[in-house]
Amino acid sequence: MLPQEVSTHYGLNPGMELPLVSDEDYILLSRPIHRLAKLYIEPTDACNLHCRTCIRNSWDEPTGMMTKETFAHIIAGIEEFSPRPSVFFGGFGEPLAHPEILQMVRTAKQLGASVELITNGTMLDAPTARSLIMAGLDRLWVSLDGARPESYADIRLGARLPQVISNLRRFRRLQGETSAPQAPQTRLGIAFVAMRRNIGDLPQLLALAQELGVSDFHVSHVLPYTKELETEALYRSPAESGYRPGTTRIRLYLPWIGDSSFLPGIALDDGCDKFHLYLTGMPLDNGRNRCPFIERGSASIAWDGGLSPCLELLHSHTSYLNGAERTTNRYVIGNVRDQSLSELWNSPEYVAFRERVADFTFAPCAWCASCPLAQENGEDCYGNPAPSCGGCLWAQGLIRCP
Repeated sequence: MLPQEVSTHYGLNPGMELPLVSDEDYILLSRPIHRLAKLYIEPTDACNLHCRTCIRNSWDEPTGMMTKETFAHIIAGIEEFSPRPSVFFGGFGEPLAHPEILQMVRTAKQLGASVELITNGTMLDAPTARSLIMAGLDRLWVSLDGARPESYADIRLGARLPQVISNLRRFRRLQGETSAPQAPQTRLGIAFVAMRRNIGDLPQLLALAQELGVSDFHVSHVLPYTKELETEALYRSPAESGYRPGTTRIRLYLPWIGDSSFLPGIALDDGCDKFHLYLTGMPLDNGRNRCPFIERGSASIAWDGGLSPCLELLHSHTSYLNGAERTTNRYVIGNVRDQSLSELWNSPEYVAFRERVADFTFAPCAWCASCPLAQENGEDCYGNPAPSCGGCLWAQGLIRCP
């Protein structure tokens, strides 16, 4: 028995199955995987920068802009869901490069959805900032991969850090001038991709985040789309880590950490491989082989209207896993121009896929590194049909998205 407002907020219906994880000290009840809770919308895969970390370094796909008709189909589809899924404008392009992005944000907000947008910050001029604030944008994410002009420019080729920081400061100032006194403020978030070449900037970047009034700071490892990026990764290759699925790990319980020097070196260097880490009783690592996209009830729509289960499957590309090149083939459930969003979300194929990923009985491709099948997300050696997710680094907790 749950209060009606709770059931409505989380989309809980009688007879619905919910994932439940328990331990000696806690119970975690996850959201239902068959309720659409978050929708990633890629307005365009075009961008004004050429970053070292970009997926464009490993693909040969056409650049395109989402049409008004495609977006209208998406909006009509969102209206079919109650409660409304949150909307996240972002994918593998710069959303602010789309000429209709401001109207897209306004339209999504008029549906009553929570709306977020991620940007590299270079195109966040005064009129754009003011329009996003007036539209009621709930959260603005900015990708910042360095705290010093030289380290930032070394990664985000074609961008200047002082300009981006100036844009963010102006955004904050305009927010105070534009927002109504009782109106909710747009939350500001920073997304940081950690690499060997920029990890030294993290403390300074955190200090900058405090100065800018940032409420959310998101850190991810780099996904090695190129051989060079594999050498930049701060994590060891999964196959070299010493961990294997099924390995028994000690549960290491930690007190509140006031001084990071308290932690023994082994917890920092090998904690993810040898220990289940708990901080004040709650797990720091919530396990591997868990898809964050499926667990948060999300789906992704490319600029051409193709609906995929996650950002990883939105476009075909190559990356590097355990020293070998790996191909990820695009996987599309259907197109919102041909079928409604609810039809696609509730299609037998998509329901079966979500359940298969939630069970995660895929071959351990990320940890095995001994089979040619691991070099592609096709059928795996356990007989799982394409796309198989055993080699996905998102599901191993290494790559994260806001």
